[in-house]
Amino acid sequence: MSTNKKKLIKLFATSLNISETIVNDNLKYNEIEEWDSIGHMSLMSAIEDEFKISLETDDIIDFSSFKKGTEILEKYKINF
Repeated sequence: MSTNKKKLIKLFATSLNISETIVNDNLKYNEIEEWDSIGHMSLMSAIEDEFKISLETDDIIDFSSFKKGTEILEKYKINF
């Protein structure tokens, strides 16, 4: 597993206050109680801080799953 993927899993777990063990490619927005709109913005902020990027509004809206998130972040030259 890449370093960036490990970082992203940790960001999900910390931002959403969930166990790292439930963070996987199938995790989707609003499928767990913790990943609501407030959790989403907390997660987006943590990702921007960790990877030193500024996400475009469309990317924040499209960030609908862990898998989709990795695809979006690759656009910002973050490899997984």
